[in-house]
Amino acid sequence: MYIYQWLSSTEKKLASIPVDQLKAQQADLEASLLNIVLAAAPYPTPGRATRNAVARCLIRIYSRGETRRLFDTLQSLMKVATDFKSVDRDIYKTAALSCVGDLMAVHGAQYMSFMAEITVVTLKTSKSSSTALLRYHALLALKKSLDTAKRAVTDSAFRDILKQMKSLLNDKCSPVNRAAAEVLISLFSGSDDGRILTLGDVDSILGLAVKSMEGADQVTRQSLSRLVGHILASTQIERAVSVPEIPHKNKKDMDANDERASSPIQAAAEVTKSMLTPTEMLTHLSSHFNKPNTTRKLRIGLFDCYVALFNNLGAAFVENNYALIVSHFLTEIVSNPRNNTTRYEVLLIRTLVGIVLRDLIGVRMLSEQGQIGAIRELSTSYIKRWPAMMPGQTSPTSSVLVVVLREVAGLLQQLGNAPPPVQDALAEPLITLLAHSSHTTRVTASWALRCFCYSTPLRLPKTIITVIEMLQRDLTSILSPAAPSDIDSRTLGHAYGLAALVSIIRERPLYVSYDISAKVLDMSIQLLKRAGEHDVKIASVEVEVSWILIASLMSLGPNFVRPHLPQLLVLWRNALPKPTTKDSANNAGRTLSEWMFLLQVRESALGAIHCFLQHNTTLVNLDVGRRIASVLGNSLSFANNFITLNIEEPLEPLLPSTFKKGFSVKGREALLRRRVYQCFSILGFSGITDSTQSTLLQSVVSLFASPEGYSGSTVQAAIASSSGSFTSVWQSVDGYAYGVTFTEVADDSVVANDAAVNGGDKLNRDTVELAIDKLLRKPVLAGCEHDPLSLCQIDVSKTEYRMVESPPPATSVVDSAINLFADLLPLQDLSSIIRTITHLLDSVRSSKLEKNVGRKAAVIINAAIALVLTLRSATTSHYRESRDTFGSSQVTNLLSLFLKETLVDGDHVLRSASSESIGRLASLAGTNFLTSQMKSLYEEVVNNRDPYARSGCALAFGAVYDHVGGLAAGAVLKTTVGVLMSLSNDPHPVVHFFALNALARVINAASLAYSPYVSKTLGMLLQVYSSESHEPEGGTLSNANLSGDYPAYPVVCQIIDAVITVLGPDIQDSVKTRALLLDLVHGFFLEDDQGVLVEAIKCQQHFLMFAPEYVNIPTLVNSFRGHLSSSRRPLKVASINAFYQLVQKDALVMSKLGGDRLVEDLFGMLDDDSSVDGVRNVITSWLEQTVVYNPSAWIDLCQRIMSRTTASQQVTDAANSRDDEGESLNLGNQEDGGRSRQTSRWRTQLFALQCLHHICTVVSKSGRREHLDIIFAKSRDITTSGLLVTRVPDLIKMAFTASTAYVTEIRLEGLIVLRDVIQIFAKSPDPAFEDALLLEQHQAPITAALTPAFSTDSTPEILASAVHACATFVGCGVVKDVSRMGRILKLLTVALEQSKGMVSLGETGELSPNGSAMLRISALSAWAQLEVASYQQAYLLDVVKPYRPILATMWIAALRDYASIRVDSEFLQDTSSAALDSTYSSLGKEVLLPYYIDAWSIILQAVASSMQAKYPYIIAAMDGREQVTPATSDNLKGRREEPTTFFYTVFGLVYEELAEASTDSLANSAKHQASVIASLQALKSLIRPEYAGKAILDPNIFDEFISVCYRLAMTESALVQIHLIEVLTVFAASQGSRTSENMSTSSPQSHCLRICAHILRHSTSHSSGPIIQGDVADRVKMILAAFSAFATVAAGTSTAFREDVRSVGILLYSEILKDESNEIDLAGPTFPSLKVLLDLPLASNSDAQQRYQRLIHGLLSACLLNIDEMRGRQGAACTKKVKNNLLAAVLVLTAISPTIKVGQAVVEHCCFLISQKLLETHEVSLTAAHCARTLIAASASGNVLLRCCVKLLMPALIEYIAKMVPLVNDGSISENHATAISEVWKAFAIFFGSLTEGARTRLLGVFLPTISLLLANSQNSPSPVVAQSIKQLLSYATISPAAFKEAASKLDAPTRELLETSVRRAVGGPQITLAQNTVKPQISLRSF
Repeated sequence: MYIYQWLSSTEKKLASIPVDQLKAQQADLEASLLNIVLAAAPYPTPGRATRNAVARCLIRIYSRGETRRLFDTLQSLMKVATDFKSVDRDIYKTAALSCVGDLMAVHGAQYMSFMAEITVVTLKTSKSSSTALLRYHALLALKKSLDTAKRAVTDSAFRDILKQMKSLLNDKCSPVNRAAAEVLISLFSGSDDGRILTLGDVDSILGLAVKSMEGADQVTRQSLSRLVGHILASTQIERAVSVPEIPHKNKKDMDANDERASSPIQAAAEVTKSMLTPTEMLTHLSSHFNKPNTTRKLRIGLFDCYVALFNNLGAAFVENNYALIVSHFLTEIVSNPRNNTTRYEVLLIRTLVGIVLRDLIGVRMLSEQGQIGAIRELSTSYIKRWPAMMPGQTSPTSSVLVVVLREVAGLLQQLGNAPPPVQDALAEPLITLLAHSSHTTRVTASWALRCFCYSTPLRLPKTIITVIEMLQRDLTSILSPAAPSDIDSRTLGHAYGLAALVSIIRERPLYVSYDISAKVLDMSIQLLKRAGEHDVKIASVEVEVSWILIASLMSLGPNFVRPHLPQLLVLWRNALPKPTTKDSANNAGRTLSEWMFLLQVRESALGAIHCFLQHNTTLVNLDVGRRIASVLGNSLSFANNFITLNIEEPLEPLLPSTFKKGFSVKGREALLRRRVYQCFSILGFSGITDSTQSTLLQSVVSLFASPEGYSGSTVQAAIASSSGSFTSVWQSVDGYAYGVTFTEVADDSVVANDAAVNGGDKLNRDTVELAIDKLLRKPVLAGCEHDPLSLCQIDVSKTEYRMVESPPPATSVVDSAINLFADLLPLQDLSSIIRTITHLLDSVRSSKLEKNVGRKAAVIINAAIALVLTLRSATTSHYRESRDTFGSSQVTNLLSLFLKETLVDGDHVLRSASSESIGRLASLAGTNFLTSQMKSLYEEVVNNRDPYARSGCALAFGAVYDHVGGLAAGAVLKTTVGVLMSLSNDPHPVVHFFALNALARVINAASLAYSPYVSKTLGMLLQVYSSESHEPEGGTLSNANLSGDYPAYPVVCQIIDAVITVLGPDIQDSVKTRALLLDLVHGFFLEDDQGVLVEAIKCQQHFLMFAPEYVNIPTLVNSFRGHLSSSRRPLKVASINAFYQLVQKDALVMSKLGGDRLVEDLFGMLDDDSSVDGVRNVITSWLEQTVVYNPSAWIDLCQRIMSRTTASQQVTDAANSRDDEGESLNLGNQEDGGRSRQTSRWRTQLFALQCLHHICTVVSKSGRREHLDIIFAKSRDITTSGLLVTRVPDLIKMAFTASTAYVTEIRLEGLIVLRDVIQIFAKSPDPAFEDALLLEQHQAPITAALTPAFSTDSTPEILASAVHACATFVGCGVVKDVSRMGRILKLLTVALEQSKGMVSLGETGELSPNGSAMLRISALSAWAQLEVASYQQAYLLDVVKPYRPILATMWIAALRDYASIRVDSEFLQDTSSAALDSTYSSLGKEVLLPYYIDAWSIILQAVASSMQAKYPYIIAAMDGREQVTPATSDNLKGRREEPTTFFYTVFGLVYEELAEASTDSLANSAKHQASVIASLQALKSLIRPEYAGKAILDPNIFDEFISVCYRLAMTESALVQIHLIEVLTVFAASQGSRTSENMSTSSPQSHCLRICAHILRHSTSHSSGPIIQGDVADRVKMILAAFSAFATVAAGTSTAFREDVRSVGILLYSEILKDESNEIDLAGPTFPSLKVLLDLPLASNSDAQQRYQRLIHGLLSACLLNIDEMRGRQGAACTKKVKNNLLAAVLVLTAISPTIKVGQAVVEHCCFLISQKLLETHEVSLTAAHCARTLIAASASGNVLLRCCVKLLMPALIEYIAKMVPLVNDGSISENHATAISEVWKAFAIFFGSLTEGARTRLLGVFLPTISLLLANSQNSPSPVVAQSIKQLLSYATISPAAFKEAASKLDAPTRELLETSVRRAVGGPQITLAQNTVKPQISLRSF
């Protein structure tokens, strides 16, 4: 460990040390490094970790220091390697050769002289040595040297190498095979000096490689296939070939003229040509493939060669030669008779060819252009050739067609939507192929047709109708005796096609009209009824056709199925009756075909039930469940009876067994049984009797686990068993494999979850390689033809939907049995579980199985898998119940024996299943089971030396700890870790691989509990990294051959990763641990093997998370960037994930490091290979973080992508412009031969548009105004170049480009971007023109971008989006003049005009009813937006006005339709509602509901605002009348009794919205609030008598309505409450009873008051409950509204009730005055409402006056008490409360009429408080001054009470002025006080004005001295306060000069003089003052 860490730090140092220091110490360093590798003790033996580190250090030394010494170093290394005498020095030789290789790889070109020696030594070593590792490294050193110094190899050496490598290809040692392959690749790559590969070499190398593949493991197979790929690909290199005689003559003539000219001519005369044509090259592989004795393993291996070959040749080659490659596969491989011998062969070939064509070529290599070319090629060369029309033409075989159709289906899904040329190539031929005679072809053609119509939905309606017509024609002609022979298959084919198409309707609902699905159902039911009259042959076709169609209709979902359910249940009951005695009697006299018919009828009907249960769970209530369970039970007993009959088929000796048409009897029975099991599994078991459940369990166990369940030939099995020819179930190739299950049980450890990213592969292999490799262990292959129902069931996992392919009937019945067992067993009671498990284990151990070894193996696997699935379901779904059943000792004892046997089995599937079962059992059972298990596992490890057994135990240790969990299993952690660590050091690859895996799992499960073991673990990992036995090529020969499939290093990295996560942030504390971790990760990060690299990248990611400062981020980013262009996909994906993490952490740093180039590379990756996940996330995250700083750069990137065309676009344009002759040109071949760079995949363009949308939203939400407003930016001196607003023209241009695209998704996204631009920049000013808006100049391009949306090829979604964009533009206020809105407005009005009928819009053809209904909704909601906006934007009135009458009726109609859709469809069955449009039947509901939900609230808002404006036509519309009649206008005036026709509809919608709203948890989302407010606004008008009549007072409605109001009042925010109060106010005012004198408690008025009182009580912090939330402004508005409701109700009555209302209102107001919460002031803004309450006239009753007085007294006293309570307290809240209460008291005193008496004490105290607060000179004094002024002003009216106040206030005012004098003089007076003084002056002036002349003199006697106080010290420039005081003085002087004079004369002299001076100064102005200052009386001397 010490040496390793020293080397790592040396390596780091070498990079940073100055060169001169390095050179000084170079010699010592070299010596030490060489000693580490070469010297024996005391140095440890140099393992892999050490030697790699030494090599890295040496390379660094020679890259920076003296290179001369490298010669000596190489010599000393070679000296060790050449020492062939000493025996035990192998490890040192390995190290020496490894270092030589690494050094030569970097510096080899300078040291070619070593090449000869290296060649000799390595060849000799690889031949003579017996150590696998040494031989491997010798060859590796040779390969690395060849890479750099091949020129130095002599010809003879070259031949030696070639010869020996060829022989080594067949060496017994796999690593040596791999190395030899690598050497050969190096030999024949790079620039060759005339040593060209000969044809002989190609053949011999190919032959040897193929021979070697037979026994190779996966890694070796990959190496060999790379070699084959390389060798074959190099035959395509164009080389000069000398051309025969003719040129020579030329040359002589030329010689005569000019000698020098000969050379170029000679060069031209040589022709370049590749060694083999592409076809010859491919034939090299297929000839091996088709040899009769080639094994399955080798043939699968040869497909690895194909993959390697195509990868080598590159995408451009493949795309250009696509036709040739496809034809090679189809003619040489698929059509070869050798490959059509058995059913298994056919499926295997189909799968293999599919992997290459689909996953490799289709997904990864073809550009979009190439995909289009490929479809056209496949169509013309194969699909269109099917019915051979011309004599002499042969049509392609069915196996060829199947491969082609599958590929076309895949390409269509990739393309996303097919351009017209592709549509023309496919539309007809696919329908034709439905009639093919082969079952598989028919099913596949249906699937391809389905994909075609899914991607091109505009073709769907026509195609469906065509297929229906064909099917009907077939069904009539099938009855005529003259029908053609293939009529049955043709009929079925058309039925499959139709079923596939019907199942798309649900995903593309806007394109198909409903009556089609109803028509299909009708047809099917008629057929079923008709079938009874025909003979078996015809009836069986009719039955199958009708049931598969019904099954596909089930996928339309509950809304379609519900009305037909009763009818279906009857049909099922008839098709699946109780078995009769005839069904179980053997001699029933039925023919074989009759039995087949009976089985088929049942199977088909069950298929429909299966689909029904899958898609309509909501319809399965108890009753339906019971009925279905009973028919399922009938079918099960029929099947069970049938088995007992043993009906055999007559043997047909002529046909080989695999190719009989259709299924055998046994197959039919299997299909039937499978359907029963599947249906039970989906239905669930709650409604099924116990007896049925136990029958089911028995039947499934005997099917998958007993000798009797075997349906192969027992004779053959017995022969295989006795002759010992059986090897393993997985190797059998009969497509049945003794009945083993097809279900794979994925490993369930955490590590595996992590690997699921890469298709679940632990070794991080490429998915294509993995898919091929998996076939080696698949004895049973799936295909769509095994179950035609798969056409209606889609696995919609990610974006692309895959076909659900099921295995053959005999296998799929086993699978469904196992699944049923796993679901059903956990639900049983203990005794039943014990019974079943005993039955299972007895079957497995049955003695009959001895005769049939294969069946025994299969049964054990089935049982193990069934158990693990059962325990999974028990631990995940039924944990509590299972602890008592599975956890009981009886069950665990039964199981543990079986599990222990399978745990030590040689088969990994069994070990994996068994270990998981043990783990899950342990988590269910108690501690006793745990300890006994641990003990027995421990003993097993100690006693059993078998590596497979030990690896099984290791897995079990991991599983037990993981499942029991760290807390419960804490006690066994020490044992577990100990055992796993010692097993990890075991030299056997299988053992250490699984032990390390289990350890990783334990660490992840233990988490923090693992910390004590961390350092021990790291030590062990370093040991593993350094030990020879754990190297991929190390150990004994047998181990080295195994290591390839069990590599230790990736798992070591997983453990390191787990350790990093255990340490977490603590990694920063421990220096030693961190250094070691970093060194290890660094070492693995530089390994070549990609599996290790991927794991190392994950470790780096965790380092970046927990200790980023210790990671060198720039170098990491560079290496990740390198991996992005790697050809190995797992590496790409891992690097992208790492980038995502870096970008999310800090995108700005990434922008500095990677810059725009990196983003461009990422966009480029989207284009090259769109199947790499994660790239989009990286870009989006990056964009969101950085776009605000530079939106322009991002727009540039998107613009670059948008400026290219997409391939579909090119093809479409070409098709539109070309004439017919040009049509045949192949678009794939452009002039430059390769891909044309200027196209971009449409999904990339779509993503670029989504980025633009992100840019717009992020920038507009960022609140940075400069991005939206250039004028603002300039005013802030912000440079305008990068701002978003400068790019508006570009954004519009890109939106335009998008709107004219061919691809629907791009057009939709373009419209979204356009809408963004309009919304965001609507208010932006135009920098060039004053008062103009920026978008005005862009009106024309915006119109241009919107126009294409209305063209012929538009889809409903595009039209709807465009209508909204038009409305946004009209409503945004850019163009205010209606005459100038031009085309955009016209598009809108046309949309509206056509909405009346809404069949089409613009130039689009007729739409389906769904499409047009959806468009109608869009148009109406667009107009509704304008209507709502027209109340803010006056110009819109001109737009909307002409259409209001039409709109009103249509809006109300839309609301009516929405309501009818919301009501459940049971109501639609009602005949009374026949008036409703039939289009709202079943299907439309589901489709249109989302559109209505989006649109209805805006339509409601429009209706509400029209109602509030009281437009007559809205009332007419509500009454269901088209025109406004005189009656309507009467209605507006009069009161009606009856509600309007649509009152209940609209009221119901509103009510439901409000009722849901108050229960909704997302109560404050903006959208939700908007709809609530819209509803309340509508209610304001709805509840008026002119709409509601008396209906709303109906007790039921009234109660519901009021309770919803209460609920809203309790839950909603202030903004909503305002509207609620307004509704209630209107309600109380318009519907309240006027007559009764005293209000009942249930009248509208009292409810209104109650709710308002509740709201007011909860509006302040005093409230007992939660405070109502909302902005301050909203809360104030709410309080005002509530009080005005009180006032309105009070004003509405003149009885004593008015006083009650007033009292309650004022009481509530006094609560607000008490409020002490300091954040907000609610009382100040709401004083008007107090005044309104006070101002209400008195009620008419006698004691009203007295009550009012008492109320006023109470309120005043409350205010004064509130102020007194604040005495001695400080702070904002106190100040606020004092101010408000002062103001309130004054408001009361000034508001009441003079007749009301108020007690003297109260008035005096009030004035005392005002005076006191005035003199407490802080901020309240200003308020007090205000109050004083108000009271004095009010007293001017002559109110006695207020006059009294003046007397009490005067002294305080004067005292206040006196207090202020010093502050005024030294200029420190505050703003507040200055204002207060001016208030005092105003008060004085008002009082002065209100007095008689006589009294004024006396008053001035007081005022003048007071004013003079302020003037005393103000000789210099007067302050504002002084100036104001002087002004006051002057005003007195002007108002009444006499009084002023008199008063002034009585003042004492100084004061009077002061006043005079001040007045003069003010009147005379500044000049006089100067003169006065300077001219004083003085003696003047005359001058002569």
